[in-house]
This record gives sequence, C-alpha cells and structure tokens, in this order.
Amino acid sequence: MTDAPEFGELVPPDRTLMGPGPSDVHPRVLRSMATPLVGYLDDYCVEVMDDIQDGLRYLFQTDNEHTLAVSGTGSAAMETAFSNLVEPGETVLVPDNGYFGARMGEIAERAGGEVVTVSAPWGEPLDPADVEDAFAEHSPTVFGFVHGETSTGVRQTGVSELTEIAHENDALVIADTVASLGGVEFRTDEWDVDVVYSGSQKCLSAPPGASPITFNDRAMEKVHAREEPVRSWYLDLEGVWEYWGDERNYHHTGPISTLYALRESLRLVSEASLEGTWERHRRVAGALKAGVEEMGVGLKAADEHWLPTLNPVRVPEGVDDGRVIDRLLDDHGIEIVGGLGALDGEIFRVGCMGHSARPANATQFIAAFGSVLADEGADVDLEAGAGATASALRTE
Repeated sequence: MTDAPEFGELVPPDRTLMGPGPSDVHPRVLRSMATPLVGYLDDYCVEVMDDIQDGLRYLFQTDNEHTLAVSGTGSAAMETAFSNLVEPGETVLVPDNGYFGARMGEIAERAGGEVVTVSAPWGEPLDPADVEDAFAEHSPTVFGFVHGETSTGVRQTGVSELTEIAHENDALVIADTVASLGGVEFRTDEWDVDVVYSGSQKCLSAPPGASPITFNDRAMEKVHAREEPVRSWYLDLEGVWEYWGDERNYHHTGPISTLYALRESLRLVSEASLEGTWERHRRVAGALKAGVEEMGVGLKAADEHWLPTLNPVRVPEGVDDGRVIDRLLDDHGIEIVGGLGALDGEIFRVGCMGHSARPANATQFIAAFGSVLADEGADVDLEAGAGATASALRTE
C-alpha cells in the first residue's frame, strides 16, 4: 500500500500581482468563498446564478438573454464561443497580431473551421481597411478579434467599424475581452457584437474558474440551426443553457464557491458603478504609465491604443528582462512577466487590473521597478518617475 504523503500547512507567499493575471483578489471576494456550500441546484444557488446573470448583463452592457458564466477559465469561454458558432468547413477570420488571436485560430480549427488571418504587427491593432480586404478575399462567416490583447498591451479601437464590416458580409463577430472587460469601456449592444467572452481573474478581482460570456439573438439563431453537434459536450451551449436558463436542470456540477466569488466581484462593480470602475483603472494605470515614461523607459504602445489594464513597458537596452522580473519577485514580492512571441525580450507586461489597480500598488511598483533597473545598469531617473506617479495620483 502506498504511504500517505505528508503535507505542511498551506501558506502562500504574500505577492502583489501585477502581471497579466490573475490579479489580487478583493478581500470581500475571498471571504465569499469561505461561506457554506449549497447544492448546485439548490434554490439559493439558483438565486446566486440569477444575480450573476444580472451583474454580467450590466458588465457587458447588454440585454442578451443568453448571458452566463462558463465553468472554466477564459480559454474555456473562448472555446465555448468558437465551438458553438463554427461548423466544419466554415471560413473563420482571426487576427495574427498577438498570442490570443492565434489561439482563436487554433480553437476554430479544432471546431472544423478553415482559418484565415488578417495581419497587423504585434503591438498594433487591426486596421479596419485590412479587415475589409480580408472579407473581400476570404468571405468568412465568423470573425474574431481581441479587444485587449494580453500579449501586447494593445486595445483594439473602432469596434463598431469592425462589426459593421462583418455584418455587411453576413458574418458573426466574436470579441475576446479577457484582459479588458470591467477595466476599460466595452458596450456589447451599442457596438453590435454578437458574442463576447471574458475571464474572472483579471479586472473582476476574482479567482479563475467562472468565465463570463454572452450571445445575442443573431448568434443563438446560428447555434440552434447547427447541422452538426458541437464537438465539445461540456461546452455545448444548448446543454449548458439547461443549467442557466429558465428551467434549471443538471448539466454539470457547478463550481459553487467560484460562483459565490464571481457574484461578489460583480456586486463590487455595481456598487462602484461600471463607469467608476473604468475610471479607477484609467487613473491608476495612467499614474503608472506617467511614472515609467518620466523615468525614461516608456511603453511600447501608442497612446491611442493604450490598454490601461496591461501595460507593455519597454525593456531598456542592455538589461536582462528575466533578472528584473526575478528580482522584483524575490526582493519586493511584485509579480510581473515578460513579453510573448514577437515581443519576447522587448517588453515587461505590467498589469493594472481589478483589486491590483490601486494607487498604493502603482507607487510601490514604480519605486521597486526603478530601483531594480538602476541596479541592473539602466539609465533611469528614479526620482522623476516616482514624482510623476505621485503627481498623477494627486491631480486626478
């Protein structure tokens, strides 16, 4: 018989999470997870799910009936979107200007789609003219774009223009808002987006595991009219909707504590107002941005495409980004990460999301980051950087 393992007490290190996610979990959200469980079809759990749907409609700025939380991380929500909308042989248009646009393509291929891409350099958004050209060349029936690209720290602007192009070509639109929903403005109905998905662990200050998604009526017509079953049983929306719809039936075991956490995070957004939450992210991230710019480092993103929730801070010439990341974690307890793909070694990805988007975190990061860079031989102005961050927080 195998011997029982010996476990020590669980004592996670005290970190300030300022990478691309997860973000710091709000204390109220943590407390909500320590409350007693009920059954996943208990009347109280149904009330919690109803509250979540109301909160998500507010968060998404939508009246869509089919608004819910997928039991899984943001990638599960991405797969739910593409698996349900894409049938074998359909042409799917996705971007190639970041890591998560490429993941859209991988998932669409597994759903049987024929994937084509619209190009832009990593660190730049899609140009609507290029999207229009791609539609003319490929005639896709599904078009996906990333609103806040986690790998580059760039926000896709002109969403309404993109959706108009797609709808004029009889295509449905899927938007990835994993790194942006709740942190920057997004208006599902006003911008006419058919399917939008996100994650719980970034701007919502909750742990990963219950991922928001919404389908409009146009998208649901296609889901109901499918000729072939969705290839994923677990993420088949018609099955999942039996759990979230008017008649609550067993589909899978709901993650009760994670749903509690999501409900509490949505309650926090409602109390602060969505506009107030957007403004907090912009204000704190703006102070961080001012600090790194005045320090002499700056961001690798144009101001008009800046994504406040994920800041692509340039790696100074001659500096080993890995050493800086390790020293911030080991010496200061601050977690950030490096670049992916085409931006590997060129940027630090510094998150300013959810409960991590607090003035104290911005000032702590600027002080620690400047100090480590100076120790690593970078030519930075620590005093100017700290002063710019403090000034930005005072004047706003």
